[in-house]
Parts: sequence; C-alpha cells; structure tokens
Amino acid sequence: MIKVGIVGGTGYTGVELLRLLAQHPEVELAAITSRKESGMAVADMFPSLRGRVSLAFTTPEDAPLASCDVVFFATPNGVAMKQTRELLDAGVKVIDLAADFRIQDVAEWSKWYGMEHACPDLVAEAVYGLPEINREKIRGARLIANPGCYPTAVQLGFLPLVEAGVVDTAWMVADCKSGVSGAGRKAEVGALFAEASDSFKAYAVPGHRHWPEIRQGLARMAGDAAGKNVGLTFVPHLTPLIRGIHATLYCKLTQEVDVQALFEQRYANEYFVDVLPAKSHPETRSVRASNLCRIAVHRPQGGDTVVILSVIDNLVKGAAGQAVQNMNLLFDLPENTALTQIPVMP
Repeated sequence: MIKVGIVGGTGYTGVELLRLLAQHPEVELAAITSRKESGMAVADMFPSLRGRVSLAFTTPEDAPLASCDVVFFATPNGVAMKQTRELLDAGVKVIDLAADFRIQDVAEWSKWYGMEHACPDLVAEAVYGLPEINREKIRGARLIANPGCYPTAVQLGFLPLVEAGVVDTAWMVADCKSGVSGAGRKAEVGALFAEASDSFKAYAVPGHRHWPEIRQGLARMAGDAAGKNVGLTFVPHLTPLIRGIHATLYCKLTQEVDVQALFEQRYANEYFVDVLPAKSHPETRSVRASNLCRIAVHRPQGGDTVVILSVIDNLVKGAAGQAVQNMNLLFDLPENTALTQIPVMP
C-alpha cells in the first residue's frame, strides 16, 4: 500500500483529494493536516466522507509525514516550498498542488507571487505534472508541480496545434470561464451567493498568475525555450457555477491541416482527453466530478482561425484528480486507478 499524507486537508482541493484517495485500492491515508482544525475528525467537517475516512486532522508538526511514501500539498502558495526539502531528504515523494514549483524562472515566479522562493534549486528539479506531455519524466520524478486549473484546460486545448507547428504562436487567445470553487474555500465577498449568482464578469485582465505558467508550457510545446515567439492573451471570467472551467481558445493556422484529425490522432491513446466529433460544443456539466478533459475543435466559416473548446472540472482534472493521476505514474500503477468516475448529471 502507498502511505499518503495530505498537508492542508480542509479546502476544496483537499476534500477532493480525500474523496478520490479514499476510493484508491492501493492507498493508505496516513495523515491529514490542519492547524486550525487539529483534533477534529475529518468526517465531522466533511460528512460526505463518513465511513470512508476515519482520520482526524493533525498539525503538520505532529503528522507522520516523513514516514509517508508521498505527500500532497493542498495549501496556499508559499507553503510547500518551506517543507519540501525535508520531505525529499527523508525519501518522500512530493506533489504540490499550489504554484511553488510550476514556473522555472524563479525571478518571474517571485514577480507574480510576491515572495522570495525558499528553495530555488528544487524548482529546476521539479517536473511539471501534465501527463499528456511529461508522462515519462513524471514516472522518474520525486517532486511534481501539479498544473493549475486554467493552465490545464488551455494547454490541452492548444497542444496538438502548437506541437505540430501549424499555428502562429505569436497570436493566441485564451478566453476562459471558471466556477466559484476555483477561488477556494474561504469567506470572501466576491464568492458570496448574492454576489456571484446571476452574474458574469471578467477579472485580472491586466495580468493573472496563470499567464506565465501557460506561456511557459506553450513555449515548451513550440520548442521555443526563451518564449520569444509566444504571444498569449489570457482573460479569465467568473461564472455562477460551483465547478467547471470552459476555455474558448483562438489561434491562426500557418498551413493547411485537418484539425479534427490532428486532435483525434494526438489524443487517441489518452484516457482522460476526449476529442468530440466535429461541430460539437462541450459543456462543463459533461465533465463534472470527473478527471476528463473534453475538447471540440472548429474552423468557423472554413477560415484560418481555429477555435478550440476545452472543458474540465477545475477541482479534478484541474487539481486533485490530476494529482492522483501523477501519483499513479510515480508508483507505476495504471494511470486511471481510482479515476474512472463517470461525470455527474445533472
């Protein structure tokens, strides 16, 4: 059995990890931390886990993290980087669901996250945990930077075209919408029902923290190490949904190609990416509570502009589910173990 620890088990990502790992046939949950809720039974906070998770929350200091095989950090940015080295030295694999190890340029990371990095040397070692691109590197890693939710939907949408070198990477647009759970499980006026319901708005248009992560990924796909020829406009929106991300992506072809066939061929062997038939329009509810990314690709009026529609559940493929997918790769298990849930309808 794989002994698993979770640091930060009280947020939406943490409870989603618990939901998935409680169903995993090869996992033993060994520790779940929370300073504020230490001593409280997990099932008292999350009744959905009653009868499935018997642990109580403990402080990070009291949790047996060093004796785990893998530790997930479902914490705010800046937490994992302070504890990761000690765990790696103890032989523990680490999967960080925050952004501490995603951006390879440490100065760029500090600019966007407003703090000095505690272990910049480990950033270079971290493997970016998007299995559809880095599967083999993930298998041999000890530190995984789990991608963000917007970056997952956007990168999977653009991947076949950028990888094939058939679009102008200097002009790409990602017009993305997210459910309110993407803001986390905290008291915040903008996330109140009366504020977010029956409304729709863009936010962080001048600059969003996921922009450098997405741009870095697109540059790698294009073989442009410095990212000099990658131009991305990223505009996120808040929608009155609990779960879900819908990314509408735009780019221009530089050569003639059958885009439908290109996407179908690229993702033919990917369990968690579903390329829909031509002229389809995926809905966020078609992936709700699942680890799937569903994609449709269009060429409006047969022109050179390609429109890609990419939908994921921000808490599963955009966070906890992808983290479990990475864990399965780390421990040489079938990639879809404990992740075959059918999306919830309605």
